[in-house]
Amino acid sequence: MIPRYSRPEMARIWEPENRFRIWFEIEAHACDAQAELGVIPKEAAKAVWGRGKWEIARIDEIERETKHDVIAFLTNLAEYVGPEARFVHQGMTSSDVLDTCLAVQMKQAAELLLADLDALLAALKRRALEHKMTPTIGRSHGIHAEPTTFGVKLAGHYAAFDRARQRLLAAKDEIATCAISGAIGTFANIDPKVEAHVAKQLGLHVEPVSTQVIPRDRHAMFFAVLGVIASSIENLSTEIRHLQRSEVREAEEYFSPGQKGSSAMPHKRNPVLSENLTGLARVVRAAVTPALENVTLWHERDISHSSVERVFGPDATIALDFALARLTGMIDKLIVYPEAMQANLDRYSGLVHSQRVLLALTQAGLSREDSYQAVQRNAMKVWLEGKDFLTELLADPAVAAKISKAALTECFDLGYHFKHVDTIFRRVFGD
Repeated sequence: MIPRYSRPEMARIWEPENRFRIWFEIEAHACDAQAELGVIPKEAAKAVWGRGKWEIARIDEIERETKHDVIAFLTNLAEYVGPEARFVHQGMTSSDVLDTCLAVQMKQAAELLLADLDALLAALKRRALEHKMTPTIGRSHGIHAEPTTFGVKLAGHYAAFDRARQRLLAAKDEIATCAISGAIGTFANIDPKVEAHVAKQLGLHVEPVSTQVIPRDRHAMFFAVLGVIASSIENLSTEIRHLQRSEVREAEEYFSPGQKGSSAMPHKRNPVLSENLTGLARVVRAAVTPALENVTLWHERDISHSSVERVFGPDATIALDFALARLTGMIDKLIVYPEAMQANLDRYSGLVHSQRVLLALTQAGLSREDSYQAVQRNAMKVWLEGKDFLTELLADPAVAAKISKAALTECFDLGYHFKHVDTIFRRVFGD
């Protein structure tokens, strides 16, 4: 991922220094287990820990000749360890190192993403409680529907990211498996106790049955969860983009002093953060299809999955980490305009109360069909002629015959729509 959309802590997970450190720990812990089993001398295991070093430049130099990254690493490691290096990698295959390392990296990435989600959830909760009873118009198909509150809107997004957190916790646990099972996964040349020891030391589970690789359905699920999180980011970002439109302007991104919106039009205040997040969501979701396709490998292994994972593993996690942090900052500083929300609610002279009038007429004895027709014909006068909805209803003989002026006026009470907001908030945030 390009530096523009990278944060240092997540980027470091995928840098060579971290990768080779994990490789070394896998090999060294395996040597410890082998020594306990009497397969290699205990002094050899101590030598690996004591003298084990590597140089990224030297590994790259060796790989240019060997065309094999794990062999290049082992060769460089042996240059430091000395004769005892012959006991390193006993009974293991390259995928034991590569796949176990990837599991560690993905677990590390998931832990950062969980922290990101916690920060976002805290920001959403704070703003939802702040605007718990701030009236705003609900829209379906982009058209005014019925009143809601801005806090309820944000509570819905909070609930989505709370579900995302639960899914990511499960995905982190599912991906955190260790395979030290040899060339075809049968432990022919290495004891399963070695795998169990390495797994314990690295905070992983043992893979119940591997081939030469850890099954890729685990990875597919992990990246599918990241894709869903990205879609939830886009969903909230798209809402902000719509609310910031000039003719709506119910909320907008913070516009800092000195910020410029356009090279040509000095008046512009554009939703650049939410638009950026919409784009980054596409990058993260782009990992989902190849992750699913990686599940299918030839027999016990091919390497068609490897090159893809080296690209989308870092890119998807780094982009999502950046996006979650950016979204948190955007929500934290989001400017909300309650007066504009109220003005938009009132823009169509009470049309938002049409369903309550419809229900009142049916309760008063008019058929649903006739009630609907009566409400709709008066609503159309508001849409097309700019009339006042309540005034038109009061003047309609069919309506006046069934419902009093006081009862009809009561149907236009805004607070009626918010009587269960507390219930919704308890469901989302608890007591």
